[in-house]
Amino acid sequence: MTPLKLLALDEEDLAVVSSHLQDAVVRVGDIVYLPSQKRLAAVLNRFDWESASKKGGKDYQRRRTALRFDRVLSAKHKDLRPDGPRRVLSLLAVSFEASDAPSGLITLTFSGGASIQLEVECLEAEMRDLGPAWGTRSKPEHPGEGAEGSEEPEAPGL
Repeated sequence: MTPLKLLALDEEDLAVVSSHLQDAVVRVGDIVYLPSQKRLAAVLNRFDWESASKKGGKDYQRRRTALRFDRVLSAKHKDLRPDGPRRVLSLLAVSFEASDAPSGLITLTFSGGASIQLEVECLEAEMRDLGPAWGTRSKPEHPGEGAEGSEEPEAPGL
C-alpha cells in the first residue's frame, strides 16, 4: 500500500486525519511541543484501518506515522505525565473547535481520559507515513464491538 500523506486545513480535513489515526499508539516521549516553532509533533504507530477493511480477515497492519500541528500558540494536557516518557497512549480522536475564526482549539483524545489541547492561530496539520507496514496480531476493539482478540501496542522498540 502507498504511504499516506494528508494535510488538514479545515474541520473536514481533520476528520479524515482523525479517522486514519484512530487507535494509533504513541509513547508520551514521542510527543514534543516546540513553543519557539509554534509546533507540536508526534511519531505514532497507526493501525491501518483501510487495509483491514479491504482484507476482511485477520491480516492486520500498523505503520509508523508522523503527525504535526503548526501555528500552535499553547499546549495543555490532562492526565498525562510528561515525566513518564515510556507510557503508551492510544489515540481515540483528533477534533477542532473554532473560537474566533480561523483560530480555535485542537483536542487529541486518548483512552483512559488523557488529552492534549492545542490553542492554534488556525488549523494546519500534516499526517505522513514514515515507512513500511508491519503485521499485528489483532484489531483494536471498542465497547459494543465483537471480540477478535485484544490489541497490544506493537512496534520495533515498543
